[in-house]
Amino acid sequence: MPATPRLHHVQALSPHGLHRVAYWEWGEPGNDRVVVCAHGLTRQGRDFDALALQLAGRFRVVCPDVVGRGESDWLADPAGYALPQYVADMVVLLARLNARTIDWVGTSMGGLIGLALASLPGTPLQRLVLNDVGPSIEPEALQRIAAYVGQSMRFASVEEGARAIHAVSGGFGSFSEAEWLALNRPMFKPDGEAVRLHYDPAIANNLRAITPAFAAAGEAQLWDAWDRLKLPVLLLRGVHSDLLSAATATSMTLRGPRARLVTLPDVGHAPLLDRPDQQAPVLAFLS
Repeated sequence: MPATPRLHHVQALSPHGLHRVAYWEWGEPGNDRVVVCAHGLTRQGRDFDALALQLAGRFRVVCPDVVGRGESDWLADPAGYALPQYVADMVVLLARLNARTIDWVGTSMGGLIGLALASLPGTPLQRLVLNDVGPSIEPEALQRIAAYVGQSMRFASVEEGARAIHAVSGGFGSFSEAEWLALNRPMFKPDGEAVRLHYDPAIANNLRAITPAFAAAGEAQLWDAWDRLKLPVLLLRGVHSDLLSAATATSMTLRGPRARLVTLPDVGHAPLLDRPDQQAPVLAFLS
């Protein structure tokens, strides 16, 4: 299997015109069995390189850069950085893929996109993996994330930037310096003689504008979507997660599609699915 994926783009529509959504593709291009892997709020599609290599012998693995991140365009109006636009973009991507079967692996924000897609009438999704996310999101975790998103965007080197990411990413688990640098190198783009984080800092605007009333309404909509799901769901939770509580995870096993819950040790929010013990339940579920 090639050591690097193929990069493609598809055009999607927002109220202010067209924008390009990038996606990374692993495996045989003609394989009509597809797994889509969608990343978290500030991450990008290359987060899934290790998992994709494990899946690419049986599936075509597609890892999008959600709009505003990675190699995708930035939106003209930052108000569009929200679930409705992300879902609309992914509908366009799924149409491009011309797949017979589509399974979805979503980390954090990417999981909410998958949840919303899977709840739509006529959804093409057949199996769903939610990585450390559910309909109820703990307010303390949102406050923690909002405190760093869009801050300190420019660094003298990739090494300096990787250290800065590490300082706010304790939930990802333990890594050697070399492992962490390799994992986060795709998080940066050249900026003159320096580097900058790959995403539009305006993705933070909507997050910081969330009020308790808005959060409650969004949570109710997500639980309603959850209860409409008709497909098998695997729910992964980092044992130390501050975003997906144990109580919410348990509720997800008792209502709606009654998810199969796997709690991953030695990690919080969110497991990166880059090591065998985290990949094993995903590989078994998708098999």
